[in-house]
Amino acid sequence: MTTEPRAVPPAQRTLPVMLQRQAELFGARTLLKIAGSAWTHRDAARVAAARAGALTQAGVVRGDRIAVMCGNRVEFLESFLGAGWLGASTVPVNTASMGPQIEYFLANSEAKLLVIEAGFLERLAAADLGRTALREIWVVGETASDAWRALAGVRVVAYPAHGEPVEPAPVQPGDALAILYTSGTTGPAKGVVCPHAQYFWWGVNTAEVLGVGTDDVLCTTLPLFHINALNTFAQAALTGSQVVFETRFSASGFWPTMRASGATVVYLLGAMVPILLAQPEGAGERDHRVRIGLGPGVPAAAAAAFKARTGVSLLEGYGSTETNFAIATAPDSPRGGVMGWLRPGFQARVADEDDAALPPGEAGELLLRADEPYAFASGYFNMPEKTVEAWRNLWFHTGDRVVRDADGAFRFVDRIKDAIRRRGENISSFEVEQVLLSHPAVASCAVYPVRSELAEDEVMAALVVREGATVDPAELARFCEGRLPYFAVPRYIDVLADLPRTENGKVQKFKLRERGVGPQTWDGRPAKA
Repeated sequence: MTTEPRAVPPAQRTLPVMLQRQAELFGARTLLKIAGSAWTHRDAARVAAARAGALTQAGVVRGDRIAVMCGNRVEFLESFLGAGWLGASTVPVNTASMGPQIEYFLANSEAKLLVIEAGFLERLAAADLGRTALREIWVVGETASDAWRALAGVRVVAYPAHGEPVEPAPVQPGDALAILYTSGTTGPAKGVVCPHAQYFWWGVNTAEVLGVGTDDVLCTTLPLFHINALNTFAQAALTGSQVVFETRFSASGFWPTMRASGATVVYLLGAMVPILLAQPEGAGERDHRVRIGLGPGVPAAAAAAFKARTGVSLLEGYGSTETNFAIATAPDSPRGGVMGWLRPGFQARVADEDDAALPPGEAGELLLRADEPYAFASGYFNMPEKTVEAWRNLWFHTGDRVVRDADGAFRFVDRIKDAIRRRGENISSFEVEQVLLSHPAVASCAVYPVRSELAEDEVMAALVVREGATVDPAELARFCEGRLPYFAVPRYIDVLADLPRTENGKVQKFKLRERGVGPQTWDGRPAKA
């Protein structure tokens, strides 16, 4: 058995083989620490086989989907690995999702089982489970009420113990391992179908970028329902290292947590670094073992200040749920302030509206494709038209405008897609607009990003009130809070006489973005960061 992950034959780039490989190569070495639980590398395969047994007893078979709405705890990983071992797919649900979003994810994915943390059960009251394929719900953790035992006729039970271990299914590298929902821009969220081999390559590529070795301790506070944290597990599994999942990000507790975990590699998103830099300087920022970090989207000035204060270099890069870690910097990169350079195994093109290549220095859409089979997602679940649109002309269209410099470095310019990114989450302007339009006082609206003091997007809404009605922006924001994840609730609201439109009636959002936040704008600075 090869010890070099990149040399693993194509047919073996599946989760079951990955777990069996790590059990054989790394055995009793510590693999995982999460919420009081710990596994060795050998344990991971055993846990997957036993959890697959419990799923089998619940009627889950190869090709099915199971949804998981759970924080960073061991049950999430048990379910993910067990489903993959069985040949089923996991549908992670963002823990900030409210009833309407949960219903949509369940219905669109056709998940037959939901693993949900007890604290999120009450949100199902606003979801019509009768419109889904759900047959059973497993409740993780303690709950004070028994009311959850009868939800729309769906069987609800406590998260069961491990079942009788089963043999791994004969899954193929192109079989779906997960369906990860990413925000739509002109429509509902799209379920990205991530095959086993894509997950394998996420681990291989990210570990190579960070130089992960067997003695490293990877520590992340990012949530397991996103590819970033799931990818961190793959890095550890493939390299024989250890991964520590923390339950949440805390600016004041970040460095004490890193010291306690013995972390050598950390994972940060753009806004997290300015938040850490806003903390008082202290000796704890240097009293740690961290040697490197992954920090996509961190402004160059913030990355430099972070290095000066903490001694930790943050690497930039580019990858989306649909693609892989295709572009990255390195510790010895000749310059900063860029997304990085193209990595081995990938092709990139900066293209015009007709997908024709543009010369260096000219901005266009970033198109990507992979050399290895199934290294990218295979499409959007139950959305063939959207799949064809995004993967047209044999390239994946990222929707991001970039420039390739003469030295091959790629620089991010802006988003072509009508999407907003806040707190590491992609927000669909369409979905926020639909909630605002459901308010009886709102006649029309437009939602768009504006820049914040944290070098990320804030959500802004411009709206027109129905004739004879009035609207209180604060009340409107509260209206949104029960219908949207907290990070999607507009911070800024402008009430206008009309929205700028083209001759065909299309709202000109670029004019609203240029107008930005003014003295008349209501600012509901979110209490939850």
